[in-house]
Amino acid sequence: MSFKLSLGGASHLVEIVSRRPHLVVRVDGREYTVEDEGSGEDGRDVVAIDGEVLALARSHNAKGQVIRFDGHTSDIALVDPRSESSEGGSGSGSIRAPMPGSVVSIDKRAGDAVKRGELVLTIESMKLQTALTAPRDGIIAAVLRAEGEKFEKDEVIVRLEQLEEGH
Repeated sequence: MSFKLSLGGASHLVEIVSRRPHLVVRVDGREYTVEDEGSGEDGRDVVAIDGEVLALARSHNAKGQVIRFDGHTSDIALVDPRSESSEGGSGSGSIRAPMPGSVVSIDKRAGDAVKRGELVLTIESMKLQTALTAPRDGIIAAVLRAEGEKFEKDEVIVRLEQLEEGH
């Protein structure tokens, strides 16, 4: 499982590598072992990250959470991949595979107009089907895999182009 977090305004890719016997996460390609050490003083949590014990406090806000540890306070929130791509990021012109697998069905073809969030194709990975949607409004420029074809994680499966004025 992977997701992006915004920490102090910077986006970081977080992947859960394993949950047992301890939580192992990969943040921007670097692995960390996280162990729950229980509650500390004043309702703070205590965790060990790669053996280093840290006291931290957290609270919720409108956008996510506020975390304080090691003398620093930071806002942290999940990054919605649809909003990230609609802001013109590098992924805004394509739909990438979130995991290796194969194409089950294609709902949009080259030349079709799509709206953000509209189903483009369905993939399957380890018997789990996932619907991939358009990250923004646009025109399907190319569908790079046919039904039944396999692909790797992060491979571009569909390319989008901008809608022309007046569409």
